[in-house]
Formats: sequence, C-alpha cells, structure tokens
Amino acid sequence: MQIIRCAAVAALIVAVTGSSAFGQSYPNRPIRLINPLGSGGTAEALARTIARALSDGLGQPVVVETRAGAAGTIGADAVAKATPDGYTLLYGVTGTNSIAPTLYRGKLPYDPDRDLAPVSITFSGPNVLVVSNTLNVKSVQELVALARAKPGAISFASAGSGSMSHLNGELLRLQAGIDLLHVPYKGGGAAAPDLMSGQVNMMIETSAGVPALIRSGKLRALAVTSPQRSAQMPDVPNFVELGFPNMVSTVWGGLFAPGATPRAILERISEECARAARNPDYRALVATLYNEAVSSTPDEFRAFVREETARYAELVRASGMKVE
Repeated sequence: MQIIRCAAVAALIVAVTGSSAFGQSYPNRPIRLINPLGSGGTAEALARTIARALSDGLGQPVVVETRAGAAGTIGADAVAKATPDGYTLLYGVTGTNSIAPTLYRGKLPYDPDRDLAPVSITFSGPNVLVVSNTLNVKSVQELVALARAKPGAISFASAGSGSMSHLNGELLRLQAGIDLLHVPYKGGGAAAPDLMSGQVNMMIETSAGVPALIRSGKLRALAVTSPQRSAQMPDVPNFVELGFPNMVSTVWGGLFAPGATPRAILERISEECARAARNPDYRALVATLYNEAVSSTPDEFRAFVREETARYAELVRASGMKVE
C-alpha cells in the first residue's frame, strides 16, 4: 500500500510540474486565431486587433484565419476539434457562443460548454436602435406609439434569422408589447440600403455597424441597449433611462480554446488580454471600432457566457422563435 501511495504522489507531482513547465514554455511557435465570421467586418477587425496585442505580449505571431459559415459554427467546430495545446484559438462572439448554442441546441457537431474553454472576454459594445429618416419618429416613445397604432406595419431588418439583430428586435417587441414585421437580410450591411431608402423601417444593429450612417444623417439613432450610455455615442439615450429596464443587451467578443487545453495555457493568454486592456493606446484603438476593451479570467468568462446563453434561451422561448 505504501508503494502505491508513493507512486500516486509521484505521478501527481509530475502532472503538476509538467503542466507548470508547459505553461512557462508556451508559446514557442505561431498561434492561429480562427475568426468564424466573414471577412472585412468588425469582428475580423477586432480579432486582428487582439491578435496583434497577443503577438506583442506572447512573443510569437498570432495569425488570424477566417473560417466563416453556418452562423460561425464551422469555425467554432474547427477549434473545438483542434489539438488542445494553445496553438489554435477561437475569436468567439455573442452570436457564435451564446446565441447559436441556444438556437441549434442538440444539432451542433460539438458541445459548446464542454468542447470550448473560455479564456477571456476582450471586447464589449452596445447595440443601437436606428430608424429610417422616412419614418416620422424621433424617439423610442414615438416609435412605440406608431407601432401600437399600426400593428404589424412597422418592419425591422436583421442580419439574418437567428442573428443578434433579430433577437434584439424580438426583445423590443416583447418589452414594448408591439407587433413588428421581421425582414431578414444576409448581414447588417446588406440591410443598410433598404433601411436608408425606407423599404424597411428600423434595425437594432451593433454600434460598430452603423456609426458612419448616423454621423452622416442617413439614419437616426434612437437608443442604445447597453446598461449605461455609450462613450462613443453619449448623446443617444439607453433603453433603461427611457423606461425599458429589461431592454439590455451587449455585443461581445472573446477568446476560446479547445476544451481540454491546460489551465496554465488559458491563464497565460488571459493575462496578456488583461495587459492589453490596461494599455491606453490599445483602448483608444478599440474605441475607434465602437467597442470597449475589457478582460476577464477564464472562470469569469465561463460564468458570463453561461449567463448570456441562459438569457438568450429564455428570449427564444418567450418569443417562440424557431430557426431551422
């Protein structure tokens, strides 16, 4: 029995010190950061921003590789099935890691909670309600009154069925008690021309997707969905102060690793994310993309993702939304 105990203790020491040594030697070659969304969008720009910061902090190139398709689940699946050694990471966002697991529960080729290990949140920003200038409303109150007077006549665009803009439209419908017509597009950018021309009346889009159109006066911003006003749009009220306390949602992005990645590796990457978020120049750069630089520990990020997933699951249930 004594021999067995000694062997067990020795094995434990090897496991602990081995894991520690692995973390200290990491990384010693380039890292791939998978962007599961399309090229040229804000998600890719933010992924490249954190990739540059990680390259500087870790001393190895962090190369962004775009693998888009199936609402981001193709790229997420590639990371979930990658070798768990810290050299393949996912830039996951609200849609890929909280909404898709809700809408496609049981249909994904991976288990989001088991097969993807949260590392750190990196960015956060509000969504913004914008309306066409052809719609004669200048406030959320006026929009709600018009929608109540004309049930089903006010249309809202989205970046596609099951997208965050779709769920935000459903959230507004439920919170305001109004009947809205959903018009899905293949991305937020595809909806912009029809929104400006008045073919569709409104949209709740990410703050990074519409600022140029707001500044140029082509769209009118009525409210943001963040708990407080956005630092990038301080003149736009948030829904909470307008009397809609549950009309709150944020778009976020963060890093995930394959589920079995050693804890020491997750913490090493998380530390560099925190270091970047404290850098004033880096924070200013992220602000130009209408987001805020933030960070978290792996445990904090896991708790946050689970909370977000549960919240969207409840919204999907309450709205009766079904996405095939």
